[in-house]
Amino acid sequence: MRHRVLLHCCCAPCSSAIIEWMLANGEQPVLFYSNPNIYPEEEYMIRRNECVRYAGKLGLEFIEDRYDHDEWQNWVRGHEEQPERGSRCLECFRMRLQRAAAKARELGIETFTSTLASSRWKSLEQIALAGNWAADGVNAASPDSVPLRFDARNWRKGGLQQRRNELLRENGFYNQLYCGCEYSLNARLPMMGKDDVRRWMRELKRAHTAQELKEMSTDVCGMVMSGALWQNAGTVLLYHALPDEVDTQLLLEDALLSGKRVLLPKVKGDDLVLCEYTGPESLMVGAYGILEPDGRSAVCEDSMIDLAVIPGMAFDRQGHRLGRGKGYYDRLLCNLKAYKMGVCFPFQLLEQLPHEEHDVRMDGVVSTALSCQKVRR
Repeated sequence: MRHRVLLHCCCAPCSSAIIEWMLANGEQPVLFYSNPNIYPEEEYMIRRNECVRYAGKLGLEFIEDRYDHDEWQNWVRGHEEQPERGSRCLECFRMRLQRAAAKARELGIETFTSTLASSRWKSLEQIALAGNWAADGVNAASPDSVPLRFDARNWRKGGLQQRRNELLRENGFYNQLYCGCEYSLNARLPMMGKDDVRRWMRELKRAHTAQELKEMSTDVCGMVMSGALWQNAGTVLLYHALPDEVDTQLLLEDALLSGKRVLLPKVKGDDLVLCEYTGPESLMVGAYGILEPDGRSAVCEDSMIDLAVIPGMAFDRQGHRLGRGKGYYDRLLCNLKAYKMGVCFPFQLLEQLPHEEHDVRMDGVVSTALSCQKVRR
């Protein structure tokens, strides 16, 4: 009979080779997913779902702990500015492994370990300290029970790192770009390339249903329409949204009802030209399957625009914008004198984006996570 071990799992890529080794060496892992550190919640769900998928493939027991990021923030309070492998990481490990130890005792399992020890970015000493501290706490609370043991194994040895990479490719796992918390994300962002962020944003969008994106779009549009910039604008530049963008239908309807002049972009060669929008009947399917003004719409000058509402793959709090990589909006924005307002879902608003000196910054960004329209300069 296999020896049951509770395995605290941080993600599927890091867990896969460890699980394979345990099964080959007489151990029966019970997977415990306790990661309240992960930010944002969309990222948490992606990583969680990959673990569920792999556990199902192998027929393993999977237990999910509660996700409470606010509780995690309270636990690490005072350590926020610490670097990776600093005191914040130790406190993070303590919290998660304390929960793992409690779950092991609840299930009657005598040994627990963690996939955290597979990452070369983590301190093995910190993981061992946190795991043994968690085990000591459980043992002290129930001295008459069989002692709980933390297996502080180095999961980087024995070819497991190479096997991890092989299993990642074989299973098509989502491979995250940062450790998990917002502090590790903000430290990693300056080193990410634009294509890395685009791929990440696509994954975060896929973590939502169409209805969820629609509800967030409604909130964003409501914030735009409640602001003085929108209410005082006579001519606005909008866009007709792709399925994964903030849906501007409410803005289009409100603009026409309130007597605003509305312009929409139309692809012409490598550039965008601006045409007047008079209603749904004036649209046709254009480049990339986007609804855009038909050929009968008048081409307008951008000098008359009071407010330009701009989509993007991501924005940061300094007003930098990341597009889809085709450069259409970059060429338009470089000559646009109007107030430039980026709109995005909350998970698309980052602390810092990779950018270049010539990139045009937004004057403001509106998201359900940001009530202030002005950006930091």
